Amino acid sequence: MTEHELRTCLDAAEKSPDMIARAVAGLDEAALRWKPAPDKWSILEVLAHLGDMEIMYGYRIRQVIADKEPVFAPIDQNDWARHLGYGETAAAESVALYRANRVANLRLLKRVTPGQLDRGGFHPELKRQVTLAEWIERIASHGTSHLGQIERLKQGYGEQAGGRSGRRAESA
Repeated sequence: MTEHELRTCLDAAEKSPDMIARAVAGLDEAALRWKPAPDKWSILEVLAHLGDMEIMYGYRIRQVIADKEPVFAPIDQNDWARHLGYGETAAAESVALYRANRVANLRLLKRVTPGQLDRGGFHPELKRQVTLAEWIERIASHGTSHLGQIERLKQGYGEQAGGRSGRRAESA
């Protein structure tokens, strides 16, 4: 990863929480909780996932930077959603958790040295080493990927709700 690629990734990662917050601002509870199918996630669940994954990313980048031979514990994101109350966490709370942990992770990542970017740890699901540079790329794209998912959920909700946007009505 070049210095330019690193800066590009960090810039993208820095913008993501605000983009997510804008995408869900003003949505009513029905829109936040709507699922296209029982086994698919709602916007609330996506937001909670973003917050928790940012914690996980933070732990993994710290492992790579500080540990001698890190091994990353696999997670099942659907089990996390099911058992950690993703559908019951308020949107604002999840966005705040995502933002706070993203800020903390970026503070650390802005101090990494070029030599640290090639350090890695073993990922048992992938059966290979994953470098800090790869984690940075994942962090940079994670929010944007879920932003697209949120937009599709909003569109799907609007279509099934007879064209309603899912935005809370403005009071007069």
